[in-house]
Amino acid sequence: MDKQAITRHLTDIFSPTHIDVVDDSASHASHRGTPHTQNTHFLVTIVSKMFEGQRLIDRHRSVNNALKDAFSGTLHALKITAKTPDEWAK
Repeated sequence: MDKQAITRHLTDIFSPTHIDVVDDSASHASHRGTPHTQNTHFLVTIVSKMFEGQRLIDRHRSVNNALKDAFSGTLHALKITAKTPDEWAK
């Protein structure tokens, strides 16, 4: 799953007011256990009303769960920033 596919998929699920997906794969090209070097590591910043009332760990779990099929492919790791619109505005 590439940057555009991740962005589309998360947008479809979370209807974010802000989303930014950065492909950080090149920074991790020599990691053990990752034989491929493309579309492996991403930084995801997502702001959604769906996160209101959720603990941070639950927000991260929901983003990871939304991309679970990608983890069986090339996706290896995500760094997630998940905020509500009020948190993002501060």
